[in-house]
Amino acid sequence: MDMKWMLNKKAMVVIHLCVALFSFAETETKRPNVVIIYGDDVGYGDVGAYGSKLIPTPNIDRLAAEGLLFTDGHCSASTCTPSRYSMLTGIHGFRDGVQILKPNAPLTISTDILTLPKLFKQAGYTTGVIGKWHLGIGQKGVPVDWNGDVKPGPMEVGFDRSFLLPSTNDRVPCVYLDGHRVVNLDPNDPLFVGNSKKEVDRPGSTAYPNGRYNKNAMTYYQSTHGHNNSVINGIGRIGYMAGGKSALWDDETMTDEFVKQTKSFIADHKDQPFFLYFASQCIHVPRSPNPRFQGATELGYRGDSMVEFDWATGEIMKALEEHGLTENTMVIFSSDNGPVYDDGYADGTTVKTSKLDVDRGHDGSGVYRGGKYQIYEGGTRVPFIVRWPAGIKPGTSDALVNQIDFIGSFAALLGLKVPTDEARDSRNMLDALLGHDSTGLPFMIEEAPRDGRALRVGAWKYINPEKKGFSGKREPARLYDLANDPSEQKNMIAQHPEKAASMAAQLKELMASDGIRSGD
Repeated sequence: MDMKWMLNKKAMVVIHLCVALFSFAETETKRPNVVIIYGDDVGYGDVGAYGSKLIPTPNIDRLAAEGLLFTDGHCSASTCTPSRYSMLTGIHGFRDGVQILKPNAPLTISTDILTLPKLFKQAGYTTGVIGKWHLGIGQKGVPVDWNGDVKPGPMEVGFDRSFLLPSTNDRVPCVYLDGHRVVNLDPNDPLFVGNSKKEVDRPGSTAYPNGRYNKNAMTYYQSTHGHNNSVINGIGRIGYMAGGKSALWDDETMTDEFVKQTKSFIADHKDQPFFLYFASQCIHVPRSPNPRFQGATELGYRGDSMVEFDWATGEIMKALEEHGLTENTMVIFSSDNGPVYDDGYADGTTVKTSKLDVDRGHDGSGVYRGGKYQIYEGGTRVPFIVRWPAGIKPGTSDALVNQIDFIGSFAALLGLKVPTDEARDSRNMLDALLGHDSTGLPFMIEEAPRDGRALRVGAWKYINPEKKGFSGKREPARLYDLANDPSEQKNMIAQHPEKAASMAAQLKELMASDGIRSGD
């Protein structure tokens, strides 16, 4: 055998090995940390970069200036639980009957399916969730033991670290959950949670006033509708609880606590890739900004809470900078649904039926119609900013993008394949998120409570007939040309009956399918 040939062959093997190792190392360095900063009821027009004039948001505006600002970015639904569900599972909430949850609802996400945190774990990431959960905890038909291990929850669906507001800040239990345990719980004052006072009445556990019969106990501000069960910290809540007095959160320092936990997570995992879902309670009711933010705007506690949320965003950015992580961390800023004004408390946001904020010159939906609970654009078109200095050129994009596509898009970024029976509605929109595709989604479903569904195809939007509110009144089908009518004021069905019929058929087919990816 030719010795020269053998030496050349060995040299080629070494060269190929070196190239492979270099490519692997290069891939490793390019894998970004990912931080999702998720607002609650933050509308398109609540951010300076999106046109807000009366709410200062310098930190969010900086993210926009250093990243890619999407003008047509969406959550999947106009209420929180379905939006969060679809973002973390890649499945539309209506397919699994997911709606706004009661305080003691079981975990809505199956522990057997692929989730966004599980996807990152497959790629070697450490995962964490800090803030509002509202996706249920526990098993169906099995009461949660709030005095023991509280599970299944986030850690059973892929999160390594979990520090939660278990439901929402307007619902019980008003305690923090660290991992599987309630923080600072006194075993001599056991905690019980239920949908009726009878469920939680327990001798020996702290009893809280019932706001339905003791309005004077609601000293922070009065409930306007539905938030008048157990009164905690002077605020009426949805649902009932007893016990856990030593574990009660302080509403006005909640953002500080979540920021503290976030900084700790970043510091602990700065030397390894991580995925962090920071789910703020701002600006959801009850709006109770820290006193240092009260009076920061002329819009009352809603505007002040938005300033507090901006501060939290800035603190997370600072933490990344302090650890040298800015360049290779992808920060996504968005919201779970559009804005709402009076959502259960007399906090000065509205007067009777008037939107006081709008009267003052601020509309949280910007030019778009509607907001939370509604099928119009203001319900799902939300702030959507992506900053990754190492991988994204700053600018503005009109591409149609949706949070439900995070699993499909991050799978592509990480070189992973999503099985066709997982994340069934999540498509690969990585090119759009990175600014390489200015079109984005060819079509998209929007969801609202009850039977509100809409289909976006380009600038056209078709809304199916739906029941309106609790009256049961039926709204007719609607077709809007958003290119010429972004505020959805002129129904174009009479002018374009064929377009409406085509989109109605497409929406019906998509809703009846196993998922948008079912035909892949």
